[in-house]
Amino acid sequence: MLLVVDVGNTQTQIGVIAEGSLVDEWRLATVRHRTSDEIAGILQGLFSLQGRRFKDEVDEVGVASVVPRLTQQWEEMCAKHLGLTAFVVGPGVRTGMRIRTHNPAEVGADRIVNAVAAYETYGGPCIVVDYGTATTFDVISGEGDYLGGVIVPGVEVSLEALTTRAAKLIKVELVEPERAIGKSTIEALQAGVVYGVAGEAEGVVRAIWAELGRKCPVIATGGMADLIARHSRVFEKVDQSLTLRGIEIVMRRQQRG
Repeated sequence: MLLVVDVGNTQTQIGVIAEGSLVDEWRLATVRHRTSDEIAGILQGLFSLQGRRFKDEVDEVGVASVVPRLTQQWEEMCAKHLGLTAFVVGPGVRTGMRIRTHNPAEVGADRIVNAVAAYETYGGPCIVVDYGTATTFDVISGEGDYLGGVIVPGVEVSLEALTTRAAKLIKVELVEPERAIGKSTIEALQAGVVYGVAGEAEGVVRAIWAELGRKCPVIATGGMADLIARHSRVFEKVDQSLTLRGIEIVMRRQQRG
């Protein structure tokens, strides 16, 4: 079995792929001081819940990480507890996709694997919108090139900044708003975030379409994707396993040389 791991700034997504299919998937909070031993213990528990044996069944590991310290801990966990060398998506890895930016090395591993998986699954041109700590809009050409994208503050980051700086605004849970016109401060904040972010997506996507000279499919992924996509008409699909599949695709391409 292949263990695939996407380490983000806020959440870590973990999946198990067997015979080309994603058979298990979990999301954890990203804890930057977590050690390799703690990671192994968590995985042991997750596998046990599914009736699987962590150390016996995992024979490959692929990691995409934007947190360097945790990249090291995942590599150490693989070596110490599995006797394996983790495949890490990063500079020098053959992704099979041309990166058409000024500095390809600065493009995050998560954005690259998203782009690879999106083109492999949906063709091009297409746009991937990933709702994480930041919200990223990544554009893939009809020829399968990564063209660049847009980065805006993430949903939770924006809400936290607002409630921190405004004395009378309280922190609220991000849930489906009952109405656009809030009848309380909490409802107004919830509606503002959800409808505001959905409107932001439509504005950015239409600007990208205009620059491309045509409309193209837009795929949403990330923790808030389901909630936001229900309030926007630009998304063709929500694909929550996009990043994990992208890690596997890049890993296989590297192995084939």
